[in-house]
Amino acid sequence: MQYRDFKDMKLSMLGFGAMRLPVIDGDDARIDAEKTMRMVDYAMKHGVNYYDTAWGYHGGHSEEVMGQALRRFPRDKYFLATKFPGYDLANMPKVQEIFEKQLEKTGHDYFDFYLFHNVCEMNIEQYLDPRYGIMDYLRKQRDCGRIRHLGFSCHGELPVLKRFLEAYGDEMEFCQLQLNYLDWEFQHGREKVELLKKYDIPVWVMEPLRGGKLAYLNEDQESRLKALRPQEEIPAWAFRFLQGLPEVRVVLSGMTDEIQLKANIETFEQDLPLNGEELQALMQIAGQLADEQTVPCTACHYCVDHCPAGLDIPRLISLYNEHTLTTKSGQAGFIAPMALAAFPKEKQPAACLHCRSCEKVCPQQIKISEVMSDFANIL
Repeated sequence: MQYRDFKDMKLSMLGFGAMRLPVIDGDDARIDAEKTMRMVDYAMKHGVNYYDTAWGYHGGHSEEVMGQALRRFPRDKYFLATKFPGYDLANMPKVQEIFEKQLEKTGHDYFDFYLFHNVCEMNIEQYLDPRYGIMDYLRKQRDCGRIRHLGFSCHGELPVLKRFLEAYGDEMEFCQLQLNYLDWEFQHGREKVELLKKYDIPVWVMEPLRGGKLAYLNEDQESRLKALRPQEEIPAWAFRFLQGLPEVRVVLSGMTDEIQLKANIETFEQDLPLNGEELQALMQIAGQLADEQTVPCTACHYCVDHCPAGLDIPRLISLYNEHTLTTKSGQAGFIAPMALAAFPKEKQPAACLHCRSCEKVCPQQIKISEVMSDFANIL
């Protein structure tokens, strides 16, 4: 197992994500505890020491099962991470109540890592609002040792990340980002990592395979990669990309069975970052994946000046691209709906008047009214 240094610790670069545990009869709220125990046993035996869960995973049962699985091992042999569920605004006044319940659910006296969960457009105002006392309370828990290290996860775009860092950057010890070779450009992952570097904040990675989308490529794309590394499996390329980023400390993978777990552990037994030729080939494939499944908006903003409803059309198309790219990979998209929750109703896709004034000035000849209609329907 490859390890990365963080303060005085050595963290397994592969982290065990507990959002996609094995379940019974396809019911996400019914975790198969027996299979999960076996997976944790195997992971521990093979050097995985970082385990990530959260309040809302598996209908609220992930913390319970992971706590049960980990309590069978000496406390100094693993690191446990969980999060404050700010993705639900109703939780904002309940930080103390929820934190205490999380300790109870996991059966632990402290958390090694604790995160503000899912900082995004929908909740940034509430996270920064001192009336809720979230930062004050979590800081106190860190000061008394019930939180060893405090950080945050972020699905928001760059302006949201900037606002959070301006407010709390000096307090944050790590940041968890959706990061992979597709989102390196598509979701401005490169810029986010560069911003975090300015605050000396290391990166934890979530969605390294983008919900499984990057585990499978078409025949031509796969053959191009196989020509460069014949023995490397396609999912491993996503991990090798991340191994080449010095800012990354932990790569979380949500694994649903022992086959995935064993394959990922085998990948992380070696540190084999991509060379220049391999990286170039992978980024070309990332560009193809984005181009094939997204609307080719260049954000020139000509359309905005001609929209009588005053819609931020480039921003809406960007969210549409994110949402359709995710749903086409078989995942339930949530980033776009959360971002749109911060939009007034009269500025959302359904507010399009279908007058087509924007389309008359679009250099890309995008059927914008049809995009807005489709976006409203799929939401």
